[in-house]
Amino acid sequence: MAKIVDADLKHRSRTVTEGIERAPHRAMLRATGLSDDDLRRPLVGVASTWNEVTPCNLNLDDQAQAVKAGVRAAGGTPQEFGTIAVSDAIAMGHEGMKASLVSREVIADSIELMAHAQCFDAVVAIAGCDKSLPGSVMALARLNLPGVFLYGGTIMPGEFEGRDVTVQDVYEAVGRHAQGQLTADAVEALERRACPGAGSCGGLFTANTMSSAIEAIGLSVPGVASIPALDARRAEADRRTGAAALHMLREGIRPRDILTRRAFENAIRVVVAMGGSTNAVLHLLAIAHEAGVELSLDDFDRLGRTTPRIADMKPGGRFVMSDLDRAGGVPVVMKALLHAGLLHGDCLTVTGRTVAENLAQTPASAPPVVLPVSAPLSPEGGLAIVRGNLAPEGAVIKTAGVKIAHHEGPARVFDREEDAFAAIIKGRIQAGDVVVIRYEGPKGGPGMREMLSVTAALVGRGLGERVMLITDGRFSGATHGLMVGHVSPEAAVGGPLALVEEGDAIVLDIPGRRLDLQVPVETVAARRRAWQAPAPRYTRGALAKYARLVSTASRGAICDP
Repeated sequence: MAKIVDADLKHRSRTVTEGIERAPHRAMLRATGLSDDDLRRPLVGVASTWNEVTPCNLNLDDQAQAVKAGVRAAGGTPQEFGTIAVSDAIAMGHEGMKASLVSREVIADSIELMAHAQCFDAVVAIAGCDKSLPGSVMALARLNLPGVFLYGGTIMPGEFEGRDVTVQDVYEAVGRHAQGQLTADAVEALERRACPGAGSCGGLFTANTMSSAIEAIGLSVPGVASIPALDARRAEADRRTGAAALHMLREGIRPRDILTRRAFENAIRVVVAMGGSTNAVLHLLAIAHEAGVELSLDDFDRLGRTTPRIADMKPGGRFVMSDLDRAGGVPVVMKALLHAGLLHGDCLTVTGRTVAENLAQTPASAPPVVLPVSAPLSPEGGLAIVRGNLAPEGAVIKTAGVKIAHHEGPARVFDREEDAFAAIIKGRIQAGDVVVIRYEGPKGGPGMREMLSVTAALVGRGLGERVMLITDGRFSGATHGLMVGHVSPEAAVGGPLALVEEGDAIVLDIPGRRLDLQVPVETVAARRRAWQAPAPRYTRGALAKYARLVSTASRGAICDP
């Protein structure tokens, strides 16, 4: 039997387990199967986003069992509970996607409330889909109890016509089919092969980007971010995660000891060095807010300009997350940056050791997946922040794999995603155009929809770098091409995007970090005087509540009263 740890570690759970007045509480806990020994140990909440809705979360129930074994072996009593997780890939392209970003807040709130009510001494959060990762970490930062995050793991790539494929290829196949390049039978054959089992989408899309960022920030045990969901090594990583929560409890380490400004800078550098998802900007801003750390869009651009892109990852590159895992995982990227003086090696992690100590035995690069800093894919990172008269508060573009530095063209204006998608599929968008999709921001959507259906349709039709898309909505991590999102302030609150008219000239200058409307100031002023805010699209329920609370995307689309 594992040693029972000192009762002093029950800094919160003694509220419900000790004293004659807590006999009713113990009666309820005994009914769940807890013994006297269990009640003497610290109670560790194990929050899981397991569900049957999406492969991203399908295996988390098994992983939770291994985490709980690790907690027990280290001297704690685990108590598992669940929360929601929306599948972005299934919600994509219709009204359901408006629930996705909202779910991030619900996940954070639900974990917070459970830990608050049940008096857990420590928390392990397990998640596997895009918003469940940041939502879980937001809760850990907010609670500031000893806590560790565990990623459920990546899906393996599918195989189609002798090449690796992911769900990104299926989305782009829709556009290729509309272009007459793929038959319906070929699309169906690809659909059946692209997603072979459990795990999050296989490229460096949002889930794998955030798992990498969370490992880089120090809130996951080293090496866990890249291990595939169904890999046999998962069980040991899960047990180590459970044990780490008890180690933090004994050592008095809390998430905010780890989530420092320097740790966020490490996370940003790793994201841009890998060519990660634009969603990382939203999510790291939101996590920093919960941790009480000052972070802004300027930090992303400053660090992006001085961090080379060294990981050749899809969608802008060639490799998927399982390839990175075989090359040594996120630690290889981190070691290359540390070796070049681009990472803060003294930052604390959940192991109780520093970043540099954790990376001591890690190789400095692993070509062709991870290149040396001295021979990068590009001298700057894979994200850029642009500003201008169309985005006074800023907008985000993924530059990884983008070969076009400037674009100027006429605006093709749409007030909802579905209308733009229909125009693309029907061939109404031409090379040189600038597709504007507005009223899809945090408040206006509400929920700031991802637009992979639209961006993939453009790529599938061969327009990915011949057409620019700008929106106050956001993009999937699988998006690539000339796509500018998170335009702030959003159209629904009177941002400049609301004043664009069909045919207006719009200019993007990536090196100059500019996004501008080429219309006389007097004309724009007249349009502003005539503009009226649209009526809310939802007046009741969760989406209406979110629209009233949510902030601008430039602050992470946080909901903080």
